[in-house]
Amino acid sequence: MQSAVLNCQTHTYRRREPEKEVLYQVIAENLETFLERLRAEGHELPKYVVEEFFRYLDCGILARGFARCACEACGRSFAVAFSCKTRSFCASCMGRRMADTAAHLVDNVFPHVPVRQWVLSLPFEIRYRLSYDKRLISDLLAMFLRVVQGWYRQKAKALGFDNVQGGSVSFVQKFGSSLNATPHYHCLLLDGVYTFQEDTKEPLFVATPSPTDEDVKQVAETVAARAIRLLERRGVIGEHEVYDAYREESPVLAGMTAASVRNLIATGDRAGLPVRRVLSDPAQGVRTSRLCYVSRGFSLHAARRIEAHNRAGLEQLCCYVTRPPLAAGSLEKVADDKYLFKLKSSWSDGTSHIILSAHELLEKLASIVVPPRANTTRYHGILAPHSKLREKVVPAENSGNTPSEERTKSGSTKYRLSWAALLARVFQVDVSVCSECGGRMRIIAFITDPASVQRYLKGEGLPTEAPPIAPARSPPQLELDFEY
Repeated sequence: MQSAVLNCQTHTYRRREPEKEVLYQVIAENLETFLERLRAEGHELPKYVVEEFFRYLDCGILARGFARCACEACGRSFAVAFSCKTRSFCASCMGRRMADTAAHLVDNVFPHVPVRQWVLSLPFEIRYRLSYDKRLISDLLAMFLRVVQGWYRQKAKALGFDNVQGGSVSFVQKFGSSLNATPHYHCLLLDGVYTFQEDTKEPLFVATPSPTDEDVKQVAETVAARAIRLLERRGVIGEHEVYDAYREESPVLAGMTAASVRNLIATGDRAGLPVRRVLSDPAQGVRTSRLCYVSRGFSLHAARRIEAHNRAGLEQLCCYVTRPPLAAGSLEKVADDKYLFKLKSSWSDGTSHIILSAHELLEKLASIVVPPRANTTRYHGILAPHSKLREKVVPAENSGNTPSEERTKSGSTKYRLSWAALLARVFQVDVSVCSECGGRMRIIAFITDPASVQRYLKGEGLPTEAPPIAPARSPPQLELDFEY
């Protein structure tokens, strides 16, 4: 079901109205034109990318169906629209997934021990390949974690502990701060190891010393060297030209992705040109930070650490690594066919916004759509779902499998929070309680029949038709001056 918009003064539920959002409007007005222009050039986007856009246009629209909630005491009712459940750019669905995943990790997965974030950014030369090669993404991540966990084992051995095991939850992000295709890894590792002594039945956590700049440098150089050897074996880099299967299967999306990696435009009137920028601050030099090192294009950052008692901080970090690419209010229409996208933080050269046309924005979104069956969250080590020791370290009251492993008879995951529980956790408002009489609100029906949908919406004075999707427009004609 769809996320809520809450009145901060009265803390009451109010339906989100996606048709009033800038992103919804630009997609509804320009999607058919965008697709038709590609067809005119002999190109087609993959089916899953096109479906992602159209599912987004149905998200939160009551005319497409809804769940009806009613108070058992006074009969007050309201409708909650269905959601698209996409994983690429819908801020509402990704926001819910973000909050739900963070809650699950804090409540059911991470033990009460320190957690450190290790972020690995990758060279430009391989980002295009990683945008579609799921096996290479997994293998590079596994190699990176072996190196980092090897460092933890080395530190534990120096403390006198040999039989140890670590754990991590990793997130594969496909997008960068400017909506560009930038695959990279956010890995949340237990900042220490569990040791298993013969005289104890339960594992004992051993906190290792914090890494130094020299440690991060050593890890980054090892990762870079091993990654380059792996990429050479796979033929991703080297002297010989690599066969590009992705370009053969989906040439237009491959071109968009390759251009997005370099912050270029692939199609339309500005094909081949860089994304336009807005400079708000004077250019500054490149800033280096503590526990951050770059080796041969591989950038490693390990400065963020969450203490064992700081569960709120851990949940906030989990939200950060699972955030959507477009935050609420980050996109603004400034003129006809000109949209301003605000960056999360200004770049070192002072760039604070980028300027995109509707065609360019849709191209950017298409290049970051997550392919089907691409797992973006990975569990390793002692936190892996099949680890025999997992139940001994996860929070005792919630020990069990990950949400992808254990499901209820209804098909929903056991540890996913309900819509009402998630709103209560994030916004501190209980939508299961009637705001008028204090009675219990519950879902009484799922309305999907078009006639029933229209009848209910008409009775409530709500729009009975979904917002229209604009038909494809002809390309603009050049104005030529003729002399008679």
